[in-house]
Amino acid sequence: MQDSSATLPVILTGDRTTGPLHLGHYVGSLKNRVALQTTHRQYLLLADTQALTDNAHNPGRVRDNVIEIATDYLAVGIDPNQSTICLQSHLPALADLTLLYMNFVTVARLERNPTIKDEIQARGFGRDIPAGFLCYPVAQAADITGFKATIVPVGEDQAPLIEQTNEVVRRINRQAGVDVLPEAHALIPRVGRLPGINGKAKMSKSQGNTIQLSATADEIREAVRRMFTDPNHLKASDPGCVEGNVVFTYLDAFDEDHITVEDLKARYIRGGLGDSIVKKRLDDVLQALLAPIRDRRCALARDPGYVLQVVKRGTARAREITDATLRDVRAALGLFTLN
Repeated sequence: MQDSSATLPVILTGDRTTGPLHLGHYVGSLKNRVALQTTHRQYLLLADTQALTDNAHNPGRVRDNVIEIATDYLAVGIDPNQSTICLQSHLPALADLTLLYMNFVTVARLERNPTIKDEIQARGFGRDIPAGFLCYPVAQAADITGFKATIVPVGEDQAPLIEQTNEVVRRINRQAGVDVLPEAHALIPRVGRLPGINGKAKMSKSQGNTIQLSATADEIREAVRRMFTDPNHLKASDPGCVEGNVVFTYLDAFDEDHITVEDLKARYIRGGLGDSIVKKRLDDVLQALLAPIRDRRCALARDPGYVLQVVKRGTARAREITDATLRDVRAALGLFTLN
């Protein structure tokens, strides 16, 4: 990272290494990351430790997707000279901060976190909740504060995690008697969670309803063909509904020609516009968006050694930052040191 970036606001973001990234990631975060890397000091965390909280039975999946996701980052336009791509499990200060912060959070507070409650229910854990999963908000607090980030891009459903991070920050600062850690602010994207192509859930790797950033032209075309529209719109002449219509949701998210999209909506609502016409436009939009990403990804895949070196260099840089934060926190709390 260049010296001139030292005064820029710090952003921390990242992804669990459980599978290649998809359009939901792109519209929800990746597009913003590319734009913000020129005006902020940005760290992208390959969250392999967090991925183990519900994938401990399949560590190979977590391991194998480290380079996959790093490749996705580079393919969408993340510049390793402007953004630091780093591997969570190789930043030991984050684990130390997590353990330290657990003393400032109660189990009852963790169980009340709306994001965690929803995720526990969605995964059907019942009371068999992995301890690592329940304590994820504490680990995320360690991630955010480890880089002293003040901005964290998240979906609206993740905002309670940022608030819990700030609760930890306030408790640490109060105990230390000095503001050793900054509070963070959630940066919520204009477009909310992107629904899956079946319209029944958010686009999710675990649901199998995604369009990956690496999708071929045929895969994109087939996904658009299968997209949920309005089940009552049986003929082109029938009035249709755009609310809950996945095709129009995707057009809102990805089509830059908003005037034309609004015109298509009006025609669809009053009748006289077939689903095939709307899907053809979406297919054209997604093909144009994903073709250059796919091409760059293919080129990067031919040189995995380069991607690995990007991750190694970024992790080394991130380790210096997070180690310094751990030293600051320990000193502020008056903990014993051998140095």
